[in-house]
Amino acid sequence: MADNGSRKNSFIVQAGILAAAGIISRLIGLLYRGPLHGVIGDLGLGYYQSAHNYYTIILLISSYSIPSAISKVIAQKLALREYRNAHRIFKCALWYVMAVGGGASLLLFFGAEIFLSPQEAAVLRAFAPIIFVYGILGVLRGYFQAHKSMIQTSVSQILEQIANAIVSIGAAYLLIQGTMGTMEMPELEADQISRATYGAVGSALGAGAGVLVALLFMIGVYGLNRKVIFRRIRADRHMNEDSYKLIMRNIVMVVTPFILSTAVYNLSGTVNNTIYTQVLPNLKELDKVTVSSRWGAFSGQAQTISNIPVAFATALAAAVVPEIPSIAQLAAYGDEKGVRQKIALAVKSIMLISIPCAVGLLVLARPVTGLLFRNVQETEDLVTGLLMSLSLSVIFYAFSTLNSSILQGLGKVNRPIVNAAIALAVQTAAAVLLLLYTDLDLYSIAIANTLYSGVMCILNQWAVRRAAGYRQEIMKTFVVPALAAACMGAVAWASYEGLLMLTESSRISVVAAIGLAVCVYFAMLLLFRGISEEELRSFPKGHLMVRLAKKLRLMK
Repeated sequence: MADNGSRKNSFIVQAGILAAAGIISRLIGLLYRGPLHGVIGDLGLGYYQSAHNYYTIILLISSYSIPSAISKVIAQKLALREYRNAHRIFKCALWYVMAVGGGASLLLFFGAEIFLSPQEAAVLRAFAPIIFVYGILGVLRGYFQAHKSMIQTSVSQILEQIANAIVSIGAAYLLIQGTMGTMEMPELEADQISRATYGAVGSALGAGAGVLVALLFMIGVYGLNRKVIFRRIRADRHMNEDSYKLIMRNIVMVVTPFILSTAVYNLSGTVNNTIYTQVLPNLKELDKVTVSSRWGAFSGQAQTISNIPVAFATALAAAVVPEIPSIAQLAAYGDEKGVRQKIALAVKSIMLISIPCAVGLLVLARPVTGLLFRNVQETEDLVTGLLMSLSLSVIFYAFSTLNSSILQGLGKVNRPIVNAAIALAVQTAAAVLLLLYTDLDLYSIAIANTLYSGVMCILNQWAVRRAAGYRQEIMKTFVVPALAAACMGAVAWASYEGLLMLTESSRISVVAAIGLAVCVYFAMLLLFRGISEEELRSFPKGHLMVRLAKKLRLMK
């Protein structure tokens, strides 16, 4: 029992480390977008985001799913102490990603203009080599994750984002300065396009630099552990040695579901990008430069900000409920009650985080946008409105993402893929109809995006209910957090407006308002009895929050 407890605690710590690294990486990725936008502008950000959407899809198909898939395959061998076979899988996976990643890189480099305009294609070519490098990085990360060690992956993620931020801004600045001779915005449209293209290409080079730095770090880690790895292999007395043909077949069988699910989930942004920047201008004879600039405001600013709370909620929920993978074990043992309890805790944890985040974005959309980006008044108004329109999708995306993981744990691997495909069809139809027959413009994409996440949320929740016999508790999971968040939102808005009159600084006011809002939400959640002491202790540093709550007499 002690050993099991020790392993569980170790797993919780490792999951917490990985979740913390994910949050830190996302924050770095958000914070550097403001300075980057200041260098390349809306048009450059539009070119960057359009190319990045296509790069992301190809990356997901070829390399991005590798860490999770390889980790799963290798972990099975390590559990049986088949160290030789585990290392053979590792080598086979490297050959697999180099072949697939190399092919994908060549496809993007030479076929970029098939997908995009000449300016966006130039950015996509800068992204192309990253796919090959990322595949190797993914295998190394998966190899150490299989050993239940998340520190290496966590550090590499943070280093990747730091290098990405520094090189993206620096390379964009140097390319613009070197080719245009000045950082000033030119008057001629042709020069504006050239400036934006060079800036976006520099930003893409930053992404490559980040992946390369992370890869060098992971290679160094592997080198330091090489003696231990090969000593285990030499000590392995298992007689059965898996053939490379069998290993490759197993890798393909495991990787394919990961590829399909992640690719379908992320097609939403690419489809929206294609409809708005390529189909719409041709149908309505719109200026493509203006369209790309507005897309940069939506995808590079509003959507980037709205994605952060989703990632934060998902990462923190993973730290709070790291035993979600054990749902599969409980289901296999026929422990239906245990499955339902874990699902309930997971859902409540993610709602406790995502609901106040959504309310916070709704009431503080303008100051949050101003905190991160410097815009002219017209663009600031647009991004503010779009961010408010996207706030509800934060809850839907967080909930649907969690339910997708639960369904996979229950063995319903194909159900989330089918649900995502249905939601994508609904979203695409809504986006096309709204763009063609209304004057909502980018708000059509925001509505379609929210509709996509809402349909995914409903379908996944229905599938979980059918698969686990699970009935969702409403009051403490949704109603109480919503009431606490409403009180928080009112205080956040009032405190921001009051502090703005006193300080005349939007940035100081919004930071202080956010800090106060967090305290108010925590207090109201406890006053409304929305969270128990046991649930609060499950959060990172939960024991300190319990101690504080009792000292303030908010908890008995």
